[in-house]
Amino acid sequence: MAKGHRSQIKRARNANKDTRPSAKLSYARMSVQKACYVLDVIRGKDAQTALGILTYNPRYASSVIKKLLESAIANAENNNGMSVENLYVAECFANKAPTMKRIRPRAQGRAYRIEKRTSHLSIVLDER
Repeated sequence: MAKGHRSQIKRARNANKDTRPSAKLSYARMSVQKACYVLDVIRGKDAQTALGILTYNPRYASSVIKKLLESAIANAENNNGMSVENLYVAECFANKAPTMKRIRPRAQGRAYRIEKRTSHLSIVLDER
């Protein structure tokens, strides 16, 4: 059991909120595994290098993640007043989202299931 009143617990949880600039994309139409291939490459890199990597990466996920990174950089500039030269990718991860289930007709009246996977992508930046 938690100690204290419900409002006190909420207040304590919100007090240590993360102030680093970030961007999130929910329900992206790609699997977590395919998104992680691209996210693993840019993790820990500075923002300009990561943008360069994503621009020339042939995977589909890289175009989606590039837009997300640009959004996180814009958030850092406009909301937090940070300079782009000092930013680096502190955290980036993909979490599993709901899977859309579809049916593919097969021979002799059978049906195979197609699973169209989705993911939630997050990028957190920080200053060096």
